[in-house]
Amino acid sequence: VRAEQNGRAFWLAKEAAKTALRGHHDITQEITGAEMVGWTYRGPFDELPANAGVTHRVIPWTEVDAAEGTGIVHIAPGCGEEDFALSKEHDLAVVAPINEFGVYVDGFAWLSGRYVHEVANPIVKDLETKGLHHRAEQYTHRYPVCWRCGTDLVFRLVDEWFIAMNDLRRPMMDATRQATWIPGFGEDRELDWLAHMDDWMISKKRYWGLALPIYECADCGTFDVIGSKDELRERAVSGWDEFDGHTPHRPYVDAVKIACTGCGAPVERIKDVGNPWLDAGIVAFSTLKYREDPAYWAEWYPADLITESFPGQFRNWFYSVIAQSTALTGQPAFKTVFSYALMRDEKGAEMHKSKGNAIWFDDAAEEFGVDVMRWLFCSVNPSANLNFGPGIADEVRRRFILPLWNSYSFFATYARIDGWDPRDPANAVPLADRSLLDRWIVSRLNQLVGHVNSRLAAYDPDGATARIEEFVVEELSNWYIRRNRRRFWKPESDADKAAAYATLHECLTTLCGVLAPFVPFVADAMYRNLVGSVSPEAPSSVHLTDFPTAEPSQIDESLSADMAAVLDVVRLGRAARTEAGVKVRQPLPALLVYARDPATMDAVVRLKDLVLDELNIKDVAPLTDLGEVVTYDIRPNLSLLGPKYGKRLGAIRHALSKEDFAGVAARVAAEEAVVLHVGDDEPVVLEPAEILVDLKKRAGYAAAQGQSGTVVLDTSLTPELIEEGLARDFVRGVQDARKSAGYQIEDAIAVRYEADPEVVSALATHADLIRAETLAVRLDAATITGFSDAVEPEATDGPGGATDADGWYHDQIVVGRHQVRIALRRKGRLSP
Repeated sequence: VRAEQNGRAFWLAKEAAKTALRGHHDITQEITGAEMVGWTYRGPFDELPANAGVTHRVIPWTEVDAAEGTGIVHIAPGCGEEDFALSKEHDLAVVAPINEFGVYVDGFAWLSGRYVHEVANPIVKDLETKGLHHRAEQYTHRYPVCWRCGTDLVFRLVDEWFIAMNDLRRPMMDATRQATWIPGFGEDRELDWLAHMDDWMISKKRYWGLALPIYECADCGTFDVIGSKDELRERAVSGWDEFDGHTPHRPYVDAVKIACTGCGAPVERIKDVGNPWLDAGIVAFSTLKYREDPAYWAEWYPADLITESFPGQFRNWFYSVIAQSTALTGQPAFKTVFSYALMRDEKGAEMHKSKGNAIWFDDAAEEFGVDVMRWLFCSVNPSANLNFGPGIADEVRRRFILPLWNSYSFFATYARIDGWDPRDPANAVPLADRSLLDRWIVSRLNQLVGHVNSRLAAYDPDGATARIEEFVVEELSNWYIRRNRRRFWKPESDADKAAAYATLHECLTTLCGVLAPFVPFVADAMYRNLVGSVSPEAPSSVHLTDFPTAEPSQIDESLSADMAAVLDVVRLGRAARTEAGVKVRQPLPALLVYARDPATMDAVVRLKDLVLDELNIKDVAPLTDLGEVVTYDIRPNLSLLGPKYGKRLGAIRHALSKEDFAGVAARVAAEEAVVLHVGDDEPVVLEPAEILVDLKKRAGYAAAQGQSGTVVLDTSLTPELIEEGLARDFVRGVQDARKSAGYQIEDAIAVRYEADPEVVSALATHADLIRAETLAVRLDAATITGFSDAVEPEATDGPGGATDADGWYHDQIVVGRHQVRIALRRKGRLSP
């Protein structure tokens, strides 16, 4: 429409007239937009020399919107991507106003020489002065900024060199599908990029970089691409001697000119250099003698593995590698690409220097330790974002690094005390002659080696580390070493002790190799002591040895399965003790096992001595009818099922109440779905999380349920069991006092104690147990004098007591509900 207001006439979209022209106005003419196409008009800055000879005309565009503005958009082909595309479509004049520094070039009068971000207000003033300014409004919109320095960006039109990608799009997508992407979403993202990619801009307006071998004739417009240094020498008409002997970089290569294949004129190289990703993507060809020695190149191509950060490389390095390899060979330059998602701070927020939550690598390596960082990185699912910070690093250290180091330290300490030498033939005990636990841990060790090899071959580091962590923490440290401490403590050196040393030494030295790729510094420190210190002929570093391989003859599948059942029952037994609030030092009468798989019960019966000792119980028995001691309360999880099933919830609740509760509880514990038949409708499948299971025990029992079954503890106590519990409590107190006194683990001691008659009786009954556990050569009930006196503590005093003039360390411990005074004194060492 043509609208008149205050003596002026305006053309604008009909829908925009009411909002753009505030106040009274008259519509004097109405036409279609198509009728305006081809009109010419004057521009607001036609007086600038750069606009000389430019004719402005109206063109159609589907992206014009009348919701805001006037419905008529001015196109500036030198200042925007869409504008430039329209100039190509409609043959519009292109005016590029700024240089690479964002400064107006010559030809723009009072704007020339001024910075682009400093002229907005002066431009408005100029429009007002010329009477062309109608109204100003504020618009909120997204604006591009430099990701490095935060500077506002502007579009600048320049001449660049591109590779046309349409013909390569489908072959590149096919090549992408030939590779294995870990995580799998990487392939989807790369394919999405390839499906929507534009032509590839390969040039940069820089001095340093890969000199593009493009020679463009200024006379006829012909351009040639030189394929090699040899071809350049053959085509050169001048400047070769100046360039010869130098790398093909500026300024040397710029001296060479060739003859134009179109008109014969001498042509120099274009001044542009290549996009860095162009150079990075060709490395599989440029560094592996692709032209000079194709057979050698074929030995190395394609690469087994590449790795880089996913988010930034789908359109950079991965793209470049795929593009150039596809163009040259029709296949990807790699078989597998492995990467991780994003790293965040400890709270899950993106790290930014400006936010103050960025963690620099050198700082993290110094504070947390690089092995801790490596284990953390290797143990996470690569498809999930990784949170990183001091608290998380400390958790990794405590969860894995410390148990590993403590296991190694335990062996090294006792091997040093006993002078055990792995090279001594007397210490070589055949595996068949070793104990059941020795044979089991060696079997598990070889299964671990096989698993880690297979996981690393599949580029699955988190699958490998999960199994290593289970072996080191649960099986080696918390089970094998703890169950075998007495074999290392005992003073006599016999075949059983030698077997224990040989087994643990084999586990630790093999672990050094298994762990070398994950925690290289810890693994090498352990190796240098365990192997290098006793075998000068051995390689000086674990990283100079072969990676371990499994020995099938040392794997006992049946024994491994039996022990797995035992460990699960022990785990449930500990949980039942915790639920009942009964500490492990207090013996209990029995553990009843209800196993879904008969093999589990058979294994527990065969290895019951381990269960009895570990859980401190007197008997293990099968439980055939779980209802004798426990009942179940099964309920639907309303918070999940209500929104899901609505009005059907009542029928589901009723159907669930008719089920065998023990069977439902077993399926939930095994993380299996429960199928309910609700009337004539389709069966309802309930996931384990949608069912709530409460285990109710009869008085005097505690229970815990797991995937293998249910264990029930008899928690009734006899006077004899109470006495033994007091004795074990006393052992714990004496061991703590030994540490506080600064005694070495091999120190023999004398013990005096003063306690209530109930405790004295219990300690006398179990004196042999106490002496064996505490390395006590004497254990005497006596009146402890001087405990409350002021004594001068010696340097070995711990925080809990003091040492008197005669060398007795005095302390006070809690045994059951009783306060007990004790005195300890060194009595030599039990072994050399």
